Amino acid sequence: MSGDDRPWILVVDDSPANLIAVEAVLQPLDVEVVTAGSGEEALWHLLRHDFAVVILDVAMPGMDGFETATRIRERDRNRAMPIVFLTAHRIPASAARVLALGAAEYLEKPIDPDLLRAKVAGYLSGRLASSLP
Repeated sequence: MSGDDRPWILVVDDSPANLIAVEAVLQPLDVEVVTAGSGEEALWHLLRHDFAVVILDVAMPGMDGFETATRIRERDRNRAMPIVFLTAHRIPASAARVLALGAAEYLEKPIDPDLLRAKVAGYLSGRLASSLP
């Protein structure tokens, strides 16, 4: 992790292959990507750093994406942070549930790299614009 001013993105997935794939998709955006293999690890990172966006897998053993998002939203400083949910399941009830948790996006796997990159870039440009005087 570097000390420069690049935005930080947290990617949470229990699959190491998915973490590598999402990190590769985001590389052209010139961001600092931090990966976590579980919801618990994600919360640990969120206590230590401010992230511009969280990309969160829904189905993980232990603390799933729903519980992780709920805990993320419990902290005032994380309430407005965009959360992009990724899922391999096409269950409409899950979509409604993640939107109720304040999700910015709900994207299905396999991930469309261009779509994910465009969505994250949009959140980053909005964040940068809102921080200008």
